[in-house]
Amino acid sequence: MLTVPVRQLGESERRAVERLLDLDPFAGAQVAERVAARGLAWWRAEGRVLGYGARRSLESICWLGGNLTPVLASEEAVDAYADLLAGEDRICSSIVGRADAVLGLWERLGSVWGPARDVRPNQPLLVTDALPAVPPDPEVRQVRGGEVDRLFPAAVAMYTEEVGVSPLVDDGGRSYRRRVNELVRAGRAYARFVDGRVVFKAELAVVTRRTAQIQGVWVAPEWRGRGIAVAAMAAVVRDALLRVAPTVSLYVNDFNLPARRVYERCGFRRVGTLATVLF
Repeated sequence: MLTVPVRQLGESERRAVERLLDLDPFAGAQVAERVAARGLAWWRAEGRVLGYGARRSLESICWLGGNLTPVLASEEAVDAYADLLAGEDRICSSIVGRADAVLGLWERLGSVWGPARDVRPNQPLLVTDALPAVPPDPEVRQVRGGEVDRLFPAAVAMYTEEVGVSPLVDDGGRSYRRRVNELVRAGRAYARFVDGRVVFKAELAVVTRRTAQIQGVWVAPEWRGRGIAVAAMAAVVRDALLRVAPTVSLYVNDFNLPARRVYERCGFRRVGTLATVLF
């Protein structure tokens, strides 16, 4: 029997949640952004925040919505979350976070929630707080509102290549296009255009007061191997550091050696390991 049960947290515990998120600002960035924007009330946040620990001594939290994300989860916390979640239907499309917690949850939940479409156990978590030493590509810029139609096919291609399924499948791409529009309106989508076509793109998919997290990095297939990615990424990192947040972070599949070399040249250093389980 668990001596410290998991409980759903409410707005009265927001300060304690924010203190925990500050202890892991990069792996917990997506949760931090959601909490900052919508608080802990589940009807506003489009998800639930579960907590582990005594009422006056919160030790760990776990976001449960479109993703399942444990933050600062010890083995005891993982056991407690898994005991609760094993009795619920799976609503998330992925489990993502620090590798030890994610793989621990999957070990306990796999027989109930499985099978997974893919398990990525080793995703280096990278951070930089310094302007890149390499010159930025002057043609990489923020995407303008009237350019969403040009950006969207590249975004679909990137998502399909990275995740393994098309974002157009469930609702014809309406929700994904809405997300792309949001990023463009917020000034968080970058691209290099050649003859009206996107040849490079990236987004600041998550922004908190501690970090801007880059996702969606993509180079058009016919432009790969030409060496454009380093200068293009340098342009994104430079703008994000000067305009958005004090650090820039991202995570990458361990087997994607070309991308890892690009990020190293742009000054990123490894600060941990994430894992992702995709359904």
